[in-house]
Amino acid sequence: MAARTTFYDEIAQNKRKSILLAALVFITIVGIGYAIGLAYDPGFAGVILIISGVISLAYVWYTYYNCDKIVIKATGARPATKREHAHLVHLVEGLSLAAGVPTPKIYVIDSDQLNAMATGRDPKHAVVIVTRGLLNSLNRQELEGVIAHEMSHVANYDILFATLLASMVGVISIVAGMLRRSFWFGGRRSRKGGSGIVMVVIILFAIFAPILSRMVQLAASRKREFLADATGAKLTRYPKGLASALRKIKGHNHTPMKVDGSTAHLFFVNPFASKALTGMFSTHPPIDKRIKILESM
Repeated sequence: MAARTTFYDEIAQNKRKSILLAALVFITIVGIGYAIGLAYDPGFAGVILIISGVISLAYVWYTYYNCDKIVIKATGARPATKREHAHLVHLVEGLSLAAGVPTPKIYVIDSDQLNAMATGRDPKHAVVIVTRGLLNSLNRQELEGVIAHEMSHVANYDILFATLLASMVGVISIVAGMLRRSFWFGGRRSRKGGSGIVMVVIILFAIFAPILSRMVQLAASRKREFLADATGAKLTRYPKGLASALRKIKGHNHTPMKVDGSTAHLFFVNPFASKALTGMFSTHPPIDKRIKILESM
């Protein structure tokens, strides 16, 4: 019989994965820069390697320390206040105590769609964001279930892992796009050297890397949602509350939110409901499947 994975095992695993992802972002940018240098001008490959390393370190550092600010700006969220959102603030404070983590900063998105999210590099610098529609439409048990789900993301470092993974996918997509445009519009005129093998590798990277990296991101995102559902239900001791919230959200969210697509994987449910894909191309598992699992607990 396989050993059961504990909550603390999940936290340790997410920390290890986050460090690995940060290293992969660095190695990817440096490696791509060096390969481009070899292909276009081998004489300057070393210089390009150093420049790529500096850029990579700066990118990883900036993303790590500013992921919460980036998401808040991308979603247009505003700070919640005890005067205007007393019920929400008290609920988050109570669940933070239950989860054993510091109370995160709380923000509200002025959207009628029912949704929520968490971001930040660790529990001490976490942010929980909910929509106005969620606050106005859910009862206490349902809202508690959704907040508990997001607090689970905070407690087990899902938000750091998801942010770094999104950063890596973003870097790969940007570089791949630059490479494709270079080959399409620049032809071979600008290339002074480089082996045919290197050129083939770069072309294959430009075509397939964005697709593969995105699929890895989506698979990881779906898995983390299932785990957060289970951990959130354990936190509230009432899985039916979260199941009821999901059922209500499914019946309400029929129009997409006006948010940046790069933040979609961080939300409680896909914010682009009317355009949501299913299966391995979806950021979230099917709502019906989530409800079924919760109701069986």
